[in-house]
Amino acid sequence: MSGLINYVSCGVLWLGLLVKAPDLLQHRRDPYLRAICAVLGLAGLCFFLGAPPTVGAVNRIGGVPNLAAPVTYVAITGYCAASQVLIVHWRGGPRVHRTARRWMLAYAVVVLAIAATFTLGDAPVERRTDLDTYYATTPFIAQMIVLYLLAHLTTVTVTAVSALRWARQVRGGLRAGLTLLGTGSLCGAGYSVAKLVAVGARWSGRDWSELGTTVSPAAAGLGALLTVVGVLVPLMTPQVTEWRRARRTYARLEPLERALDDLLTRRTLRLPRPRLASPTTRLMWRQTSIHNALSHLDVYFDREVYDRTRAGVLEATGDPERAEAAAWAAVITAAVRYEADPGREVPPPDGTGRLLDRVPDPTALARIADALTGGVPVPAAAAVPSGTTTTAGTV
Repeated sequence: MSGLINYVSCGVLWLGLLVKAPDLLQHRRDPYLRAICAVLGLAGLCFFLGAPPTVGAVNRIGGVPNLAAPVTYVAITGYCAASQVLIVHWRGGPRVHRTARRWMLAYAVVVLAIAATFTLGDAPVERRTDLDTYYATTPFIAQMIVLYLLAHLTTVTVTAVSALRWARQVRGGLRAGLTLLGTGSLCGAGYSVAKLVAVGARWSGRDWSELGTTVSPAAAGLGALLTVVGVLVPLMTPQVTEWRRARRTYARLEPLERALDDLLTRRTLRLPRPRLASPTTRLMWRQTSIHNALSHLDVYFDREVYDRTRAGVLEATGDPERAEAAAWAAVITAAVRYEADPGREVPPPDGTGRLLDRVPDPTALARIADALTGGVPVPAAAAVPSGTTTTAGTV
């Protein structure tokens, strides 16, 4: 009677709704997004209203025995309508809005029928968990029960068939999400089927109420979890992919930042390290620190070293990208040494020979880091006679 399964399922669904809420606020007119949020919100409401403690509270507040039943059934019917609208928008086509309106109208009729049959029927004894089987033979109440169960079964069947059929035609996160959504819908079908079987057994004089009080909630709870994950997986996959790429690039840039570490610390060029930040933010922090160091080293870069190194590696490998990375690694290494030399001469202010007119992009920075770790051959820079001044430091 605690309704734990219901409340946990409700929490999972509303957590999914919370994840999508910012997108809904930014794109209020997106019918597809509105349908997703409606499905998550109404499904959670169904579980919340169906929990025995909530049932008792609704009956007590309303002053009508079993008032929670039609209220919950109306919420389930609303969820069915939202699910069908979502499927319609998935399928697309020239008559999306017309088809969606027809489904909404059909389920509006079901809602009216639920209200009418409850009003015409008589259910004086409060039943918080087994109303379906207890009143399965009561006129009008029985029709109300069968009506909402058939409406729900229709919805989850259409959703499961559509999702699993579409999953065979796509790949990646969308396929995983559709498979999970289809499987969750099949579990939802288990909820309706178990209740219908229990009601049918009651018509034949048998008591299979355990199907409605134990099997159905478990199937619905598992279906809720799979549905939420299925809806969120395609939406989260691009972000997760971007985070994985950012983590790999962040780790790949570590040798370059390490080579610049003394300069970054000594000249206070490194921004404060972000805490509890996403991989993308941490990558941006490391790239910014590197660019700060390169900007400071600009006057110490030796164009001659760059050109000579690039030409040598290009001749040896025939790879322009590797040659450019090796050239940058060579001039950065030489510039870091020269800048840290207390006896260095101040570079001329005219900027002749500077290299930051060709600032490395993020991909190039990663290749430079590879060159520093030995992934690209870096010819040794020629030693410069002590006291020789060039536009980029010592050569």
